[in-house]
Amino acid sequence: MDTQDLRQKYFSNPLFGWAKKALPSMSDTEREAMEAGDVWWEGELFSGQPDYARLGDIHFSELSEEERAFLDGPVEELCAMLDDWQITSQLMDLPEPVWEFMKKKKFFGMIIPKSYGGLGFSATAHSEVVKRISTRSVTAAVTVMVPNSLGPGELLMQFGTDEQKDHYLPRLADGREVPCFALTSDEAGSDAAAMKDSGTVCRRMVDGEEVLGISLTFSKRYITLAPVATLLGLAFKLYDPDGLLGGEKERGITVALVPADTAGVEQGKRHLPALQPFQNGPVSGNDVFVPLSAIIGGEEQIGQGWKMLMAALAAGRGISLPSLATAAACLSARTTGAYARIRRQFGIPIGKFEGVQERLGRIAGIAYELEAARRFTCAGLDLGHHPAIVSAIMKAHATYRMRDAVNDAMDVHGGKTIIDGPLNYLGNVYRSIPVGITVEGANIVTRSLIIFGQGVTRAHPYLADEMLALGEEDEDSARQKFDKLLAGHTWHILANTGRAVLRGWSAGLLAPAGGPRQLRKYYRQVSRYSAALAFASEMALVSLGGDLKRKEMISARFGDVLSELYLVSAVLKRWQEDGRHREDLVLVEWCCRSAFQRIEAALKSIAANFPNRPLGWLLRAIALPYGTYTTGPSDKVVSAAAEAISAPGEQRDRIATGVYEGGEGEPIALLERALTLTLKAEELEERLRKAGYEDKWEEAKEADVLSASELALLNEAAEAVHRAVVVDEFEPERFGALLSPDKEDDPLHIPPLRAAGSS
Repeated sequence: MDTQDLRQKYFSNPLFGWAKKALPSMSDTEREAMEAGDVWWEGELFSGQPDYARLGDIHFSELSEEERAFLDGPVEELCAMLDDWQITSQLMDLPEPVWEFMKKKKFFGMIIPKSYGGLGFSATAHSEVVKRISTRSVTAAVTVMVPNSLGPGELLMQFGTDEQKDHYLPRLADGREVPCFALTSDEAGSDAAAMKDSGTVCRRMVDGEEVLGISLTFSKRYITLAPVATLLGLAFKLYDPDGLLGGEKERGITVALVPADTAGVEQGKRHLPALQPFQNGPVSGNDVFVPLSAIIGGEEQIGQGWKMLMAALAAGRGISLPSLATAAACLSARTTGAYARIRRQFGIPIGKFEGVQERLGRIAGIAYELEAARRFTCAGLDLGHHPAIVSAIMKAHATYRMRDAVNDAMDVHGGKTIIDGPLNYLGNVYRSIPVGITVEGANIVTRSLIIFGQGVTRAHPYLADEMLALGEEDEDSARQKFDKLLAGHTWHILANTGRAVLRGWSAGLLAPAGGPRQLRKYYRQVSRYSAALAFASEMALVSLGGDLKRKEMISARFGDVLSELYLVSAVLKRWQEDGRHREDLVLVEWCCRSAFQRIEAALKSIAANFPNRPLGWLLRAIALPYGTYTTGPSDKVVSAAAEAISAPGEQRDRIATGVYEGGEGEPIALLERALTLTLKAEELEERLRKAGYEDKWEEAKEADVLSASELALLNEAAEAVHRAVVVDEFEPERFGALLSPDKEDDPLHIPPLRAAGSS
């Protein structure tokens, strides 16, 4: 009996039965989700031994001349056309000229290849466009975002037949077709597998000919662009009760293209998401007949809908909402830094108060981090990856960080951004926060179930293959495959246990580092926590098995560790890609120490709540033997980060990049002008203070302490500050009827429950 036979008899075979019961079972939807997309840098982080040479080979994408021209041309033109106050308080929609401009300039066809009439932009260019528009109008940004994210265009490019592509992609590119994607069912929410929407294979007479097709009954809600869409991408469960297709009667989740003017489709009413008037509403249908050719990808893609959706999300979810979130953070940094410098309390700029600096420092750090993560993720997408786990990390944590940054910005601004009106540049962004956190997968579900739930199977070098082997019907073949995988897995566990011990007990000093000298201390900590994550994950899998799926709070904390390591990687990469500006190291330190603090908090909570208490103590002893490595960024670092966004210059421009300021007289432009003049006036004010002429400008001029031009500068600065900090006022008669829904005969306006049909 050779070594392999002995190993299988005494080691892998006994574990085979245990693993079959203990490891998490895999549903069909979970299997399809796992097979969608691919694994990128997150796999290195999960391995316990990140390959920094691989990270060094990743470079941020540069815009092409054509992409740059589009950003500087049509995007600037579009932003100039937008009046967000008018859109959100009066029109409750984009003006018709804006709709026509977006269609004409192919804003809805950015991702569609040029061969089909689209712009064929890179992921980076797509993201830059969405980001820039987001700093001007959330409504416009979402309108552009949806056709270029999860929707018919993305699905057609990945899965459509040649005939479908040839027909629909040119029409989507030039705006002849306005798409929406109808996924969320009335009762299913984030659980798409629980949708009741159905399609039944049947034969119908169409124009005198018998056609094999599908009778659809569906009721969807929260569907962006549904009220104005001409083409629905529809997800439903397909049934073949009469066996017209042969095979199974229940055929699974399927996706089809349904023209909105098809008989039986009902659209037109609208939702109002957090007072953001982008077109959003329900769409339903009863006995809507479409031919089989309406299925995206044709009959071969029947039952592959969930896999298709996950594949599309793997790209789109990494671009759309992270771009919007980054825009909000950069807008917060640019406006709040300026406002804190020009707004005075007790005779000094409020940005000099340490309490305010704490908020400013956090805003600056978040803006720097999100821009880093946005560009890093787009680099991966431009390399051809479809990293589902990274997209989930970006969607959840970018929107969470957005909430932190905007909340801090609102706190610093106080009444300035509480009072609504055309002069308020943050109020509408603040109101839109729940939209970003909820759509494209609710953050609670994404954080507690998806990031680590998929990460532990997709990014782990052995687990996914082991689970597939355990599920094979041929037990002899399954045992052979499991034995080979288990041997490698065992060495993987032993190696990461050794790494975790060595790196944890040396506080990272003995961990491998990469990158330039200035960043090596951070790279070492990434190596340290990567090993700790890998070790702790193995402990959880071995001790909890299938119960790990139900330990959502522990799973969420594991996901937080992986997410923080990804965001830190992006920050370290950005500093190098940006040109290694020494002054930006303070931002790198803020981001890294904040992330390490959150990682340690997550690991402590995992250990403290581990169901097997001795294993919890062991985890704490190995991963965090000395308690804490960092308590977060120092006060000095926080103050320096705050100062970085409080004065004009290249550093502030790098942090708060891509913000549309508007023309002369618009609120952000007024703020920027006030900041510039305030800094010029500060030297004069200091001279007056020392000479005893503080607030006595005319007397100072008479005493030749000030020249006429200097006095004019002081007055100009004071007027500029006044115009920048003033808030809107309205005549009482402007306040009248409130926007109310069409109540019909239902005082609560509760939509009727629609029967979705069954097989």
